[in-house]
Amino acid sequence: MKIDIIENVMQYNSQEADLNRELFFNKKIFVINILSAPGAGKTSFIIENIKKLKGKIRTGVIEGDISSTHDSEKIKKYIENVVQINTGGTCHLNASMVAKAVEKINLSEIDLLFIENVGNLICPVGFDLGEDYRILLSSVSEGDDKPVKYPKAFVKTDMVILNKKDMMPYSDFNYCFFESKVKELNKSAGLITISCKTGEGIDYWLEILSSLIEAKKQNDLQL
Repeated sequence: MKIDIIENVMQYNSQEADLNRELFFNKKIFVINILSAPGAGKTSFIIENIKKLKGKIRTGVIEGDISSTHDSEKIKKYIENVVQINTGGTCHLNASMVAKAVEKINLSEIDLLFIENVGNLICPVGFDLGEDYRILLSSVSEGDDKPVKYPKAFVKTDMVILNKKDMMPYSDFNYCFFESKVKELNKSAGLITISCKTGEGIDYWLEILSSLIEAKKQNDLQL
């Protein structure tokens, strides 16, 4: 029996991601794709960024979830450019979903776009959305073995951010173990610790973000 492969899903996603990337490039928007397991604090992290960047960098958010608008409603209290994607059961966002969501955002009003991916450290890893930068957000409450259990997620990221640092004194989280496993998997990725609850580490992250945005601007000028 002959089976015809009508469409290569990953190839199609890659083509769509390239179109997204071109759009973001032309609009001079820096795009961050945030991956994490459920409950690591992606929404809290985005909100802390929005609050700190108010009046400095105009921010938009694409919020990905299997169902509900709960997180996007939280973010909507701080900014207008928020779009919810409900996947209806799909465990990741893809480039086509992002392209449709972007149509509902006034791109002329933003400089920075956060894409909050579905809470999952398996499915979203392989899907390029056209982002400039990928963050893997982990947390102390999840335990120190995430790099061991989900290595591919840590391999395919630009920055690992460990959230809920304030819980460290009350946990058996072994930071040295976590750090060593991250570095074994991805020597080039940055690794910082933060607490969205206390605000510790957020300003340091924003310094990094500012330099990333400036570097993209400089690259744009050189092209």
